[in-house]
Amino acid sequence: MPQFTYTRRVRFSDTDVAGIVHFANFYRFMEEAEHEYFRSLGLKIMDHRPDGTAVGWPRVRASCTFESPAFYDDLIDVDVSVVRVGVRSLTLGYRFRRGHKSLAHGEVKTVFCNCAAGGKFESVDIPPEIANKFVESPADSHK
Repeated sequence: MPQFTYTRRVRFSDTDVAGIVHFANFYRFMEEAEHEYFRSLGLKIMDHRPDGTAVGWPRVRASCTFESPAFYDDLIDVDVSVVRVGVRSLTLGYRFRRGHKSLAHGEVKTVFCNCAAGGKFESVDIPPEIANKFVESPADSHK
């Protein structure tokens, strides 16, 4: 069962000359869904602080398995579910569908990091007040 669903219409710029969504755009759609999911929880993907530092969630692994094409002007749903909340990492699962037709599924693993001025990233423990916002789904909820 998804914890969040992001709906978007496939734009012409998302497609190749045949009007089929280019595979790389599924990764962009996962990122869009992730951002909206975080917003729904009152969180930001990158939270800048007054001292010039920030905390963020850089990606360390991403995968997507394609099942059926999506086309220009399709209205697609991206279901987001929490696969795993680790001490320093978060893995989200994604299911792409057009109505009841499954199009693809994927996963993205991110790591919670302090981001110092100058671009240095250091993984740190996810604070409990953030980790508690994520409720794990059954591991196979997105497959």
